[in-house]
Amino acid sequence: SAFRFEERLRLLETSFSEYRQTNQFANVVSAIPGVVHQYMDQQMKEAVREAVQIQTDRLQDSLQQDNDEFLRNIDENMKNMEGNKSIQRSEEQRNLYKVLVEAYEADKAILETYGDSTILKRRREDDDQEGPSAGPNRG
Repeated sequence: SAFRFEERLRLLETSFSEYRQTNQFANVVSAIPGVVHQYMDQQMKEAVREAVQIQTDRLQDSLQQDNDEFLRNIDENMKNMEGNKSIQRSEEQRNLYKVLVEAYEADKAILETYGDSTILKRRREDDDQEGPSAGPNRG
């Protein structure tokens, strides 16, 4: 009877040991999807962050080019107006030209000081004022 007890105990210990090993394996296998999900989540966040940064850089470059072109056009138009003596024909025309030059100089100083954020804010405000039917992509 003592021999059978010992044999049963040994079989029970063996079975329990196999169960623990199998259970640990099952735990490890069941943890794999979570690890993969974490890894993929991290990779996706990094990819999105990089894509957003690239797009932001492109937009800033584009806005800076637009801003530079706008200022060049204004400078050219101002020089043309100064060269054209017709603006000096009447007091009213001279005053209008003077106000235009002052407004341009103020806008130019703002753009040079605050840069792209001012342009974006002004464009958003202009879009808001135009209403929902304005714009090329509206139906």
